Amino acid sequence: MEIYLYNTLSRQKEKFKEIYPSKVGLYTCGPTVYNYAHIGNLRSYLFEDLLKRVLLYNDYKVKHIMNITDVGHLTGDMDMGEDKIEEQAKKEKKNAYEIANYYTKAFVADIKALNIEEPDIWCKVSDHINEQIELIKTLEKKGYTYLTSDGVYFNTAKFENYNQLSHLPLENLKEGARVEKNQEKKNSTDFALWKFSPKDKQRQMEWSSPWGTGFPGWHIECSALSLKYLKKQRDIHCGGIDHINVHHSNEIAQSEAATGEKFFNYWLHNSFLNIVGGKKMAKSEGNFLTLKKIIKELNINPLAYRLASLQVHYRKPMEYSRESFLSAQESLDKLYKQIDLIKDKNLKTAKVDEKFKLQFLKAINDDLNAPQALAVLFNLLKSDLKDEDKLKTALDFDKVLGLDLKNAGSYLNQTIEKEKWPKNLKQLLEKRTLARENKDYQTADNLRKEVEGLGYILEDKQSGEQIIKKKR
Repeated sequence: MEIYLYNTLSRQKEKFKEIYPSKVGLYTCGPTVYNYAHIGNLRSYLFEDLLKRVLLYNDYKVKHIMNITDVGHLTGDMDMGEDKIEEQAKKEKKNAYEIANYYTKAFVADIKALNIEEPDIWCKVSDHINEQIELIKTLEKKGYTYLTSDGVYFNTAKFENYNQLSHLPLENLKEGARVEKNQEKKNSTDFALWKFSPKDKQRQMEWSSPWGTGFPGWHIECSALSLKYLKKQRDIHCGGIDHINVHHSNEIAQSEAATGEKFFNYWLHNSFLNIVGGKKMAKSEGNFLTLKKIIKELNINPLAYRLASLQVHYRKPMEYSRESFLSAQESLDKLYKQIDLIKDKNLKTAKVDEKFKLQFLKAINDDLNAPQALAVLFNLLKSDLKDEDKLKTALDFDKVLGLDLKNAGSYLNQTIEKEKWPKNLKQLLEKRTLARENKDYQTADNLRKEVEGLGYILEDKQSGEQIIKKKR
């Protein structure tokens, strides 16, 4: 079945056509490892994982590249300010390499918790300085660069159609307001390819170059890495919508100027995760939440966040609230219980139902419509198909959804033995048992709610036994 994707470059949904038959080159912008990724950042990686899984589900062989930005991403909007890694190193009284390594490990742990498949190749920017220098030298030979007192810059006026991705008038693409403007730039949209180290101090991360000691600009890394590892197999490039106007526009400009070829055919971008009130979650705003924090505070399975993200189309804003994430956990538990009820069926003779699979494919191949794909899954589980066929089909769908349904039983809350019940819980359960014996079902129901309010799940067995489980 054909796949349709919304291409930011054309601003319309297009039929996907790969460069090489049955193969896809995929580049996804990775993290700047100066702090923990927040759950807004992680929404991008969940969307990109969905895309990758959809491509694999459609029998494509995917070559997936992701960079790790450990140098060159500055605190200012437009190539000004301090390097984020070095700034954090000062705060934590560590060296820059220690900071980058620590937060890279934290990021890898986060994506593992969310069941996000790792890229085929991780590219640490500091390991690819030579590739970036060579690309800058090519741009210099072709007349696209100029020198200022603080670095080598790309002259966007010499590149026709600089705004092909943003679709914004050039006068609207101006330097950021948070930092002082660079008066030496010829155009407000020009950007640094190489930054010189400050004359009055030595940086922890710096390298020699034909132009002077320094470090690469933020944008050059993705161009150099994608050209190195994907070569001409540059099908799809992804990232958050905040990358469109600057970072990705700059990538296109410098790459196409250097090669004379189209950089990527498809550009996909996900919308933000906002906090209540519609404000973007961001480290600069100080309003960000880490995955580890919400797992601990809300006592939820990290895959509840994955389910929450699947419930909202990737191009629509998503809003974080305690209630929405707790609701996602309840939905995940219900789903796991449905799967757990049929987990022991013999799959050797089971079949993936073609009718439901066609509906599922139609949904996910229509610009990754995960909410509709989930609806197909839920309809499948409510259908009158044989249990073994339901299970086989659900597990097939999970190749895309990534909710780890095959291990549903292990995720369900563990039973708390009676001798370990807290005193207040025991008292409530004794009262409830008495109410049920007296057929006072309203009181029994109210007491159930009190039990749940304490953070427990109560299950009644036909024998009269009460099973207590701790909510996540």
